[in-house]
Amino acid sequence: MKRLALSLVTIAIASATLAPIANASSNFDQLRRENLDKDQNNFDELREENLDKEENKFDQLRRENLDKDQNSFDELREENLEKEENKFDRLRRENLDKDQSTLDQVRETLVD
Repeated sequence: MKRLALSLVTIAIASATLAPIANASSNFDQLRRENLDKDQNNFDELREENLDKEENKFDQLRRENLDKDQNSFDELREENLEKEENKFDRLRRENLDKDQSTLDQVRETLVD
């Protein structure tokens, strides 16, 4: 009788101990999935927000740099055009003078 009572008490303690564990495992999976879903949504939202911020910051910096480069480029282009124009005009005049003098020499030799 003592053995039977002891066995029943052991079985009762074991079932009382194991029942919550079995119950908790299904709840644990469900809770884990819910938390993963929440984290996934938050992560996606945060990533999109950060991309928007970075894109805006990048666009702003790119525009500023383009404006700076454009101004510098325009100034340099104008300076170079002036230099090239002056150089080109000088060389053109020199060549015209040379051609004219050469043409004059050829005329004189032909006339003689």
